[in-house]
Amino acid sequence: MTSRIHGDLQFVRATAADVADVLAVLDHAAAWLTAAGIQQWPDRFVTEWITPAVERGETWLVRANGRTAGTVTLDWSDPVWSDCLGRAGYLHRMAVERWAAGTGSAILTWAADRARAHDAAVLRLDCVATNPGLRVYYEAAGFHHRGDVEVGGAPGQRSRGGTRTLVSRYELLL
Repeated sequence: MTSRIHGDLQFVRATAADVADVLAVLDHAAAWLTAAGIQQWPDRFVTEWITPAVERGETWLVRANGRTAGTVTLDWSDPVWSDCLGRAGYLHRMAVERWAAGTGSAILTWAADRARAHDAAVLRLDCVATNPGLRVYYEAAGFHHRGDVEVGGAPGQRSRGGTRTLVSRYELLL
């Protein structure tokens, strides 16, 4: 298990033993979003959506004072961006517990630092196009809108078939 300190937060690479913690953070965030009338993610995440990224070592738990404050997945390829060249880091499934509100900006900084360390020129992410609050949040963090595309599967899932979701792509120059 690799861990890195960033400010007062500790970033710990999630293992198979941590999947329940990752799912709990995602499900808490999804429930809060749904209660607020925001259709960003499904009501609940499915283990099979999370496990491959955990097994590849791409998913992290964010801890503050020994408590799980959030989770994030950072990887090095994403077919949603196949039309864009260049070395990039791709941020997925960033979520924080409500008691840790405000941690998102530190996660974005950490992800940008990790991407730079991997010689990436940009950090990329996407969100449901119909979530104006999150879009404004990413733009305020310095990300630039790079168009909207359709993806397969439920929001947060990514599959080749099923439901189609329009997502807005964002990129941060490093």
